[in-house]
Amino acid sequence: MKINRILLSAALIVVALVVQVSVLARLQLPGAVPDLVLLTVVALALVHGHVTGALVGFTAGLLADLAPPADHAAGRYALVLCVVGYLCGLAKPENGRLKSATGPMAVVVVAAIGSTLLYAGVGALVGDTAARHVGLGFLLFTAALYDLLLAPFTVPLIMAIARRAENDPLADTNGGGADVASGWLSSGTGLRIGTQRGGLRVKAARTRASRAGRIKGVKRL
Repeated sequence: MKINRILLSAALIVVALVVQVSVLARLQLPGAVPDLVLLTVVALALVHGHVTGALVGFTAGLLADLAPPADHAAGRYALVLCVVGYLCGLAKPENGRLKSATGPMAVVVVAAIGSTLLYAGVGALVGDTAARHVGLGFLLFTAALYDLLLAPFTVPLIMAIARRAENDPLADTNGGGADVASGWLSSGTGLRIGTQRGGLRVKAARTRASRAGRIKGVKRL
């Protein structure tokens, strides 16, 4: 892993964990809790691939295991996020370009459900029956719902930051974080908004060039 990738991933994980513990965990919502750490791992895995996704997931999960008020065995969430990060990294587009928001949103839902199931399964092996008392079905539904509602405001932004930090040419092509977020929210149009703006800029430049050529021709006459 590159140094800038390591530093950026560490910073994003720490920020996500702080917000998770200090804000999201205190909302007292029914069922599950919106998982910003999971969404951060998903976003970085979609940008950097399965190897980085697994390493980032393990690190993020281990920090979450050790952060107060952790009430489970250390390493449990690290294992979950390591597996989730690896699998989400396999969904990275071959050319790095996301054609629509449908794919990432589906990855978020699968990651939320899969992480909840895996966490409950590992808990059952160590004697943790908390999921049974709350209801596993209700936990799965609320986890997918909360993460899906939070994803449009976090995942595209984190992906744009990660690409810019690595000087990814796709980051410039997509027009930056604002266009990525707009594409995510644009009802399945994906990242076409940034491309449309770039096309309009090219047309405007050509129009100005043609006008300048006409003016020069008139002056010569």
